[in-house]
Amino acid sequence: MIKFENVTKQYDAGSVALNNIDLEINKGELVTLIGPSGCGKTTTMRMINRLIEPTSGKIYIDGEDVSKIDPVELRRNIGYVIQQIGLFPHMTIEQNIALVPRLKKWDPSTYKNRVDELLELVGLDPSTFKHRYPSELSGGQQQRIGVIRALAAEPDIILMDEPFSALDPISREQLQDDIVSLQEEIHKTIVFVTHDMDEAIKIANRIVIMKDGEIVQIDTPDKILRRPENDFVRGFIGEERLNQRVANLPTVVDLMHSNVIMSSPKRGLAEAFHLMKEKKVDSLFITDKAKTFFGAVSLKMVDENYTDESLTLADIMKSDIKTLTTDAVLSDVAELFHENDIGTIPVLEENKLIGIVTRSSMMRGLAEWKHRSGGQD
Repeated sequence: MIKFENVTKQYDAGSVALNNIDLEINKGELVTLIGPSGCGKTTTMRMINRLIEPTSGKIYIDGEDVSKIDPVELRRNIGYVIQQIGLFPHMTIEQNIALVPRLKKWDPSTYKNRVDELLELVGLDPSTFKHRYPSELSGGQQQRIGVIRALAAEPDIILMDEPFSALDPISREQLQDDIVSLQEEIHKTIVFVTHDMDEAIKIANRIVIMKDGEIVQIDTPDKILRRPENDFVRGFIGEERLNQRVANLPTVVDLMHSNVIMSSPKRGLAEAFHLMKEKKVDSLFITDKAKTFFGAVSLKMVDENYTDESLTLADIMKSDIKTLTTDAVLSDVAELFHENDIGTIPVLEENKLIGIVTRSSMMRGLAEWKHRSGGQD
């Protein structure tokens, strides 16, 4: 959807705001740009709608070079929300929201209906609010109007430049909840600049952490919290936030079965078949006496090779198996199940088999963990 290719921004005084960055933002994704003051996050965002032009490099929207697009036309097709809100004080709320659709020469009945739809979307009664002026609204209400004004002309892309930073904590949290709920309905491509890590974690699909005009790490909030790229990222997130996050996630130990049917690699297939029948399982996990993990054998594999009396489990076992360690958390388990067509994942500690996670044990363990933690997600 949006692609930065070797983009640099250097000012006349020689200072470099952006240093050769590459960035891709997918359609329907909410990406936050975050970092210390002067890191280049706002410069990056403002290049998308050409409020700032790059010194070198290219920026593309849907494969089209934005430098070839008329800036006025480009901006009319990109929503823009800023910290100062920027509502016109002499216009009613309806007139403010309908501004871009009117400039794009929409039919009046169409944009009037659009105003009502958008007000209802953010919980503001059209009959009550659309004829009021900005001064008659609270700061939080004005910022909601700023957000839906950016949506009025149905743009595919919305840029949000620290839109909630001037609000009180309660209003800010409510607006963050609103943007998460709104995005679930509208699925726009949103680029959101913030200096607040908690805000980024709460609202983003992916977080772009910047420093000195360069991108340090791009990843999902969960991956960044669990695997900071370096000491800068760790320091920027904060140890307290990292530790709290880890403490709040169920580990694989909460999700696994510890009663696992194991077998020696030297066992013959008839013995293996008898054991699986006795224990009523469809797979065996192959270990030595010290529980060192070697692989696994399914009932189907035993059945397919049963007639060859020379074979042992070591001959037919599958050893390239996805495994988990005891420090893995829920997202690791869910990711393995999602990306691989498997029903069971062995859990290892120093290469010793201590348990298995199945889809059902994951769900049961998650339910029990939530109960123990007071029902908190």
